[in-house]
Amino acid sequence: MPLVEVTLTAGRDPARLRELIHRVHEAVETSLGANSQQIRVIVREVPRSLWAAGDQTLAERDAAQADLNNRADASPQSAEQGPEQEGR
Repeated sequence: MPLVEVTLTAGRDPARLRELIHRVHEAVETSLGANSQQIRVIVREVPRSLWAAGDQTLAERDAAQADLNNRADASPQSAEQGPEQEGR
């Protein structure tokens, strides 16, 4: 009895997860010639706050990236506003 476990970060649309299950099932059935009723697919969703890489959770990494993006977005605006204000 083939058992396939897929672990993903949480937050995907249920319809996409159902499609994943279908395609994994189909791939196992086709590639191994396994009996369809004997194939098991388990999808585990892990919150980003509980998934870490390099001693940093994915949620912490997301927050750090958002902070960098916010700083980058703020810098060009400041530079663009500066010369306009000087001309006034």
